[in-house]
Amino acid sequence: MNSRQRRGVILLVLSVLCALGAFAGVLSVIDDVKSEVGPEVTAYRVGSDDVAPYQKLDAGQFERVRMPRRWLSPNAVTDLRQIQGKIAVTTLRKGSLLQTDMIVARPALQAGQQEVAIMIDAATGVAGKITPGARVNVYATFEGRRQGDPDQSRIIVTNARVIDVGKPTQESDNRTQRPTDVAPITFALSTVDAQRLTYAESFAQRVRLALVAPGSETAVPDKDRTYELATDK
Repeated sequence: MNSRQRRGVILLVLSVLCALGAFAGVLSVIDDVKSEVGPEVTAYRVGSDDVAPYQKLDAGQFERVRMPRRWLSPNAVTDLRQIQGKIAVTTLRKGSLLQTDMIVARPALQAGQQEVAIMIDAATGVAGKITPGARVNVYATFEGRRQGDPDQSRIIVTNARVIDVGKPTQESDNRTQRPTDVAPITFALSTVDAQRLTYAESFAQRVRLALVAPGSETAVPDKDRTYELATDK
């Protein structure tokens, strides 16, 4: 093989290598484009309204979207069965992508407990501080049974566990006949405490909740469960 033939072979080999390099580059670009536009997977985003925290989630609150897998975070919700029995831990803004770290399991009942829900004044009884999982004492004020008997404030239930806080709605106050915001609060209670709570809701002038600090869930002595202004020293 003479020098001209050798140069020809070298040029041919270089041409083949350049072609292979260009082909590999094209394949890389194609793969990158494919990864950007597909394969697509199903995800969900919050619909037209914000979702309030500590509310039971419903499939109707979310919209189905399709997006490239590479753009989706590992904790994105891809199946709405993942929200069953869950509540939001913070406000979910409309249009935001739903992720598993935004939701937690709804507190469950323990053996011997039952769910009891009552309406509580949203301003004085909840004020945005009471959330599922919180412990509260339930206070109720009663008029004297007979004329001349003093009014009383009583602790009806201690350390009641809150399992759900509903959205405030407007109702007419029975005493003032003025509209007031009330919210349904659901508790996990024993049978006796459930009876006490429903009695207070039916016959008390006012029912209020007092948040119990975590770790201080102690019983209230009987002598401290009832208060009368005339006996306060």
